[in-house]
Amino acid sequence: MRARLLPLLLLVLAGCRRGEDTSALLSDAKQRLSARDGRLTSYVLTGTVREGPQTMDFQFAYRAPRRMLGTLGAPASRTYAWDGEHLRERADAAKTFVTYKNELPPDKRAGVLTELFAPFAPEGFRAPLLPGRGVSAQRAAHPRAPEAVELTVRPEGTDVEVTYMLRWPAMDFLGKRTRGGGATSELRVEDEQCEQALGLCVPRRLTQWADGQQVAETSLSRVELNPTLPAETFALTAPEGYDVQTKTLVVAGAP
Repeated sequence: MRARLLPLLLLVLAGCRRGEDTSALLSDAKQRLSARDGRLTSYVLTGTVREGPQTMDFQFAYRAPRRMLGTLGAPASRTYAWDGEHLRERADAAKTFVTYKNELPPDKRAGVLTELFAPFAPEGFRAPLLPGRGVSAQRAAHPRAPEAVELTVRPEGTDVEVTYMLRWPAMDFLGKRTRGGGATSELRVEDEQCEQALGLCVPRRLTQWADGQQVAETSLSRVELNPTLPAETFALTAPEGYDVQTKTLVVAGAP
């Protein structure tokens, strides 16, 4: 009996250690992501998004904490700026200039800004937003990294699963896989720019896949990491002849 119980006991103990190691790995990964964000305090991007026959050029400037300027090329021809206090929008085709009054609490305002500016910055320039619960970590293999780690998010009450693939220990973004509702989508890093002084790499070309078929591509022709960006970079003003308006900042989808 003792001979049979010993292997079982060892398996149970090994399982406990694996659980402890996973928890430690997740904690270590979060700390490394935070440290990576601390090293990358500003950047300027110029790129093109291609989806089917459609293309869109864009430019984006970011400076911590949360200063952002994003411009969309034709046919949108639109610029958004957040200078830390004011959100402004310039639509060149319509020749309108809007300043949004902020009456939202900080958390709601942060959500609106994230939704508005997230499309300008591809995955890999800021750390993924991880909830406090429902996140797991495990070691993984990836062709672009000698060592990698997967962080998987499973929101409670949904069948959605989002997995981030990151290079270890620099925590460079390598890919993202989303599963839910019977469908699978994937974002892949195809090319990178590495900065030895910062100890990190960022994407230069990414492809988007849905159920095994490529559906979109983002290519960056210009990537500047940690440039000096004065406050004036994010000060958007109305050109002469534009219709100047003031609106109230609201949560997207709110009545």
